[in-house]
Amino acid sequence: MVREGRCIRLCLMELAHRTLWRSTAILLKVALAVLLALALAFPEWDRFADKAMGARAVAYPLAVLLVFAIWTVRRRTGRSGPYPWDVDALLTAPFVIDVAGNALDLYDSVVWFDDACHFGNWALLGGAAGAALLRGPALPRWVTVLLVAGIGAIAAIAWEVAEYGAFILDTPESVDIYRDTLGDEALGLLGATTAGLLTAFRSRRPAAEHRPAATEAEVF
Repeated sequence: MVREGRCIRLCLMELAHRTLWRSTAILLKVALAVLLALALAFPEWDRFADKAMGARAVAYPLAVLLVFAIWTVRRRTGRSGPYPWDVDALLTAPFVIDVAGNALDLYDSVVWFDDACHFGNWALLGGAAGAALLRGPALPRWVTVLLVAGIGAIAAIAWEVAEYGAFILDTPESVDIYRDTLGDEALGLLGATTAGLLTAFRSRRPAAEHRPAATEAEVF
């Protein structure tokens, strides 16, 4: 009886956990769509001008659908579990924050906002990678830290390369931009490493307490 009661409590906690992450992921995607639509509708606004919003309107939706695409492929090969709403939400959040920062003109009006975004957004991206890793086999903590930090570093470098190609090539301020790029990459790596440390020291449930397999109805 005690064991059954414990199982019921775990199931209820899991359901609440999944519902919260699912609602968050969906709301973030709606917010991203609205913000991108606003940027495309008013490209002449200073907060959107020369910010490569057209490219972001294509790249960001594709990026936030990455989790769904991978899960769908794995599902068709019979290797997927319940949909990872937490990974989805953590991956989507940085893109929403970035576009919201432009919409609210925070990048130009708040001196420290860009640096805060590079740390915080890469911590979120690292959190998404960490949450995905925790679904796999248990790894040594140092391996988890290195994997999450490495994924974050790759993302930070890719972001800076894309940013350079999108709207920095024509500017004469090469020295200042070089310093800014190095600073952004360092902050991104620091944010991802922080997420890696938090993931590594996040306790795993004992085997007897692993989440029950979700039914098809529970996934959505």
